[in-house]
Amino acid sequence: MPDIEIRVTVNGRPRRATVPPRLTLADYLRETCGLTGTHLGCEHGVCGSCTVLLDGEAVRACLMFAVQADGAEVTTVEGMAAADGALSPVQCAFRDHHGLQCGFCTPGLVVSATAFLRDNPDPTDEQIRDGLSGNLCRCTGYQGILKAVRAAADGTGAAEETA
Repeated sequence: MPDIEIRVTVNGRPRRATVPPRLTLADYLRETCGLTGTHLGCEHGVCGSCTVLLDGEAVRACLMFAVQADGAEVTTVEGMAAADGALSPVQCAFRDHHGLQCGFCTPGLVVSATAFLRDNPDPTDEQIRDGLSGNLCRCTGYQGILKAVRAAADGTGAAEETA
C-alpha cells in the first residue's frame, strides 16, 4: 500500500508528512515529530501512557493510525505548557503534590487529567478516580496523583510555601 500524505496540527504547529498507512499516531509523534513525551507502554491502549488530545478529546495514540489524524489538531504533553515554557496548572500540581515518581506514566496522566478537568471542573475524589481509571501507574500508589488532580481542580496547583 502506498504512503499517504497527512496534514496535522501538532501543538499549534501545522505539519505535513507522507506516512505509511499503518504508522501509529504515537510513532508519528515520536519518530517524525520528535515529541518523545508521548510514551509507549503496553501498545494495546490499556496503560494510557500514550494519551494525547485529538481535537480536544483524550485518545490513545497507540491505537490510532497517523492517517486517522489527518486534518485534526493534536496536543501532546509538550503542548500543555505555555509558549513561554510556564507549566500548566495540572503540570504544576503533579510536580508540587508528588503526582509522579518515575515519570513514565506522567505524560498520559497529565493529558488525561487536563481533558478530565476541562469537562469536570469540580470533581469529587471518586470522579477523579473514575476519570483517570484508564491510566496505570506502577510507582506512586495513586494518592499523589489524586491529590494533584484535586489541587489542579481547586486552583491550588502549587504547593504552599513553608516559612
